[in-house]
Amino acid sequence: MTSEDGTGTLLTIGAFARTARLSIKALRLYDEIGLLPPLCTDPATGYRYYEPAQLERARLVAWLRRLDMPLARIRLVCDLCETDRFAAVAEIREFWLRVEADTAARRDLVSFLIDQLSGKEDTVRQTEQLEIRYAALSDIGSVREVNQDAAFAGERLLAVADGFGEQGAPASAAAIDALREVDDGRVVESGDLLNVLQDAVQRANEAVSAFDAGTTLTAMLWTGSHLGLVHIGDSRAYLLRDGRFFQITHDHTLVQSMLDEGRITPQEAESHPKRTLLVRALGSGDVVVEPEVQVADVRAGDRYLLCTDGLSANVADAEIRRVVEGTADPAEAVRNLLASAEHEGSPDNVACVVADVVRATRS
Repeated sequence: MTSEDGTGTLLTIGAFARTARLSIKALRLYDEIGLLPPLCTDPATGYRYYEPAQLERARLVAWLRRLDMPLARIRLVCDLCETDRFAAVAEIREFWLRVEADTAARRDLVSFLIDQLSGKEDTVRQTEQLEIRYAALSDIGSVREVNQDAAFAGERLLAVADGFGEQGAPASAAAIDALREVDDGRVVESGDLLNVLQDAVQRANEAVSAFDAGTTLTAMLWTGSHLGLVHIGDSRAYLLRDGRFFQITHDHTLVQSMLDEGRITPQEAESHPKRTLLVRALGSGDVVVEPEVQVADVRAGDRYLLCTDGLSANVADAEIRRVVEGTADPAEAVRNLLASAEHEGSPDNVACVVADVVRATRS
């Protein structure tokens, strides 16, 4: 029944593992989750047997695992390869764009920390003066009776928050008010940026805890040369740079955690009954919250979008990009984004901020 050379008869799990360059332990896992089940299993011994035709799928699984792709997404790509290879290619490209965005964020943070520890920031003058131009807008939407979303844009601070619970509206406002304390005119040095953001989020958490509610928070603090990002919850930040548009935050939801672990596919996530359940948010009293924090070097021409899930969960990414990329004025862009949400019949409140990094006007 078995063959070690794979010339046409069935392969034992050991022979199949050696040929596919996968471990026996991995093959057992892939069988359990339905990614790579054997052709048959001996009812008496429990031995798994594979046919040589399965080697192509097994090798693809091995290659994708080297990219650290979640198992659920690997299953999707493998299934697509059997019916629509162009769609499989698109899935791989989409995954890698996300990896590159995450890597770029970490690279910027590493570069920032190296500059700080080496004293480079103190000795190198910025050759180009930059500033931001911005607009913020929030809307109650067509269904809700109360707007629990809040948006703010100032010379140093950009922020959106999505409140939930009985007092969601004052909770989201309180979170942003706590962060506005850093927008009081004092200069925040780049070296203090992470600490300032961490402290501000803790104050925001304490403020929100006074209400019977919670809130998400996504905010950016401008130093003149860097943007510090603080994020908790499922509101989002996006960056448009050099013709590329990508999300730079990670949703703190149960469904996103399940996606990361490979337990569900992106398609399953879209209709999951718990897709709005947060695993991190503000409003936890004395507990020290753990926000996502990044620091990025900015470039002239960058455009940032901060938004609540009233936009991102109801308007297609392609439409969001079309508006962000195709509308020059930030104020018009936020109006158009809210109009897109209304056109899609969004049942939720919506808040968004659009900010452009531009060369400073010289007098």
